[in-house]
Amino acid sequence: MRSVLLCGLALIGATAAAQPPQPSVAPPPPKFQFTVDSNLMIPMRDGTRLAADLYRPTGAGDRLPVVLIRTPYNKSGVFYVTEPARFFAGQGFLVAAQDLRGKFRSEGEFVVQLDDAEDGYDTIDWIAKQPWSNGRVGTYGCSYMGEVQLLAAKMRHPNHTAMIPQSSTGVMGYAGGFHTNWGTYEGGTVGLSPLFGWMGGAGSKVKGRAADLSKIDFSSMLKSLPIATMAERAGHPPSDFRDFVTHPPADPYWDAKRYLRDDDRFDIPALHVNSWFDVTPEQTMYLVGLMERNGVSARARNNQFVVMSPTAHCQSEYAPAPTKVGDREFGDARLGYFELYRDWFDHWLKGIDNDVTNRPKVQYYLMGANEWRTAPRWPVPGMTPVPYYLSSTRGALTSRGDGQLLRRRSPAAGRDQFSYDPDDPMPARGGTVCCTGNPKDEPGAFDQSDLETRPDVLVYTTPRLERPLTIAGTVKTVLYISSSAKDTDFAAKLLEVDSAGRSWNVASGILRVRYRESMARPVLMTPGRVYRIEVSLKATAHQFAPGNRVRLWVTSSEFPLHDRNLNTGGDNVTETTWLKAVNTVYYGGATASRLILPVVPESR
Repeated sequence: MRSVLLCGLALIGATAAAQPPQPSVAPPPPKFQFTVDSNLMIPMRDGTRLAADLYRPTGAGDRLPVVLIRTPYNKSGVFYVTEPARFFAGQGFLVAAQDLRGKFRSEGEFVVQLDDAEDGYDTIDWIAKQPWSNGRVGTYGCSYMGEVQLLAAKMRHPNHTAMIPQSSTGVMGYAGGFHTNWGTYEGGTVGLSPLFGWMGGAGSKVKGRAADLSKIDFSSMLKSLPIATMAERAGHPPSDFRDFVTHPPADPYWDAKRYLRDDDRFDIPALHVNSWFDVTPEQTMYLVGLMERNGVSARARNNQFVVMSPTAHCQSEYAPAPTKVGDREFGDARLGYFELYRDWFDHWLKGIDNDVTNRPKVQYYLMGANEWRTAPRWPVPGMTPVPYYLSSTRGALTSRGDGQLLRRRSPAAGRDQFSYDPDDPMPARGGTVCCTGNPKDEPGAFDQSDLETRPDVLVYTTPRLERPLTIAGTVKTVLYISSSAKDTDFAAKLLEVDSAGRSWNVASGILRVRYRESMARPVLMTPGRVYRIEVSLKATAHQFAPGNRVRLWVTSSEFPLHDRNLNTGGDNVTETTWLKAVNTVYYGGATASRLILPVVPESR
């Protein structure tokens, strides 16, 4: 529950009165006292002025590097802004904490990420020209505050010198074919619970007014139809909710947001920070590679670093010991993040030679083994995609069936079926969760064994493992499927079954089948026809213990984290009626459905 509360505080706009969490490893002590100049009004190119608080370290010098934090959450009242600002000021950096356009003390209208690329560029430009600036500007922040960094980075302002984006890859557009669009979509499905909660709180266009999410009956509201008018029915203040859910993943509507593309160019060193139970770990690892490939200078190409923790959204720095995410403990994942952040900006903004660029390019926490590991790149050298083929004899329906994961393809073809009813969807539990405001949506690992007895899930399991099985990379499934419907969803979940019979979720993903060819080209199915689809279960790093078993679920919903496919082939966000679907997974022979694990050999 702790991680959910912290996520909600940051993303709904907590006040300074909220008790801030303490970093799990104490930051370096301050070297300087500081003063704060409040509400400097910085002009944008269209004349709109954005308010910023300037933290000035006393006695550090007349011209200093600047750390810029841009936020929609109140620059003066949220600890995710004020605490880092105090920290960096104490280390001898000027810090500018700025309210985004239309938020709190800033002028203009707030439209989610519409103006963030240009406003970020203009803010950096203004800062670099001030007499108190040495011309080097670093950017910092988590979630939305990281996303604005990435949008500014593609603009390539020459004074944007270094950045630390954390949990921030919701801004993937055409890049990688993700069309995440701020986190609106995964696999073409709408991130319903996160979008509804965030837009009602932090997404309000009305200053000083946000929905009281504690008074909302999430269970009934999220199940109500149509989705398009859900925010209005809930009494939310005006927001971008309806616009976001009514525009498909590759609609031209998203182009104005300037979300990341594969042809974007970058010229900035970046320290990327994210976690395996955040919503976009796969996109983070993809972005690191994209910025390496598309760097316009050796400085950019050679200085993309990433740290991946086992925590929830924006919680890497606050991991307790033992580190428990959901109901499962993952050892001690504490790390000296703030010392690393200081060293990063000391090097790039002050020119201090402190060896920070000689650290491993990839530092990741291996869950299960419960230890930090390093690698020179991602995917981890030696990683091999290993297929596990689906099969059954009596049938794989529920955990009482005999669904198997086999290392060899079964020569005999077969199929397993289940019925998917949008009126009784498979509920989401744990996993990669962020920002919903719903207390039932908690990130992390939980025992799923009661859910796998539902009649709408296929379950496939390996024999007990004789030795550890280590994976590090993107997990995916290749499924041969058919449906009685023109369109439906297929959701896959990877689990570890322990000696007590508990099924712990490890990774999961979902695909709206109309987007099987691409997010830009929806194509309905012919009922009964067999199609090949791929479902990404995202990137992760996990070690399955000897004596435990690897398990795969296949079902058709993960509600309310994802909206329900109504199975009509129509518009899921404006329709109010649905159909039941009989969905089929084929295995063996020419239709060899399989789970593909990114296996890393263990040398010790």
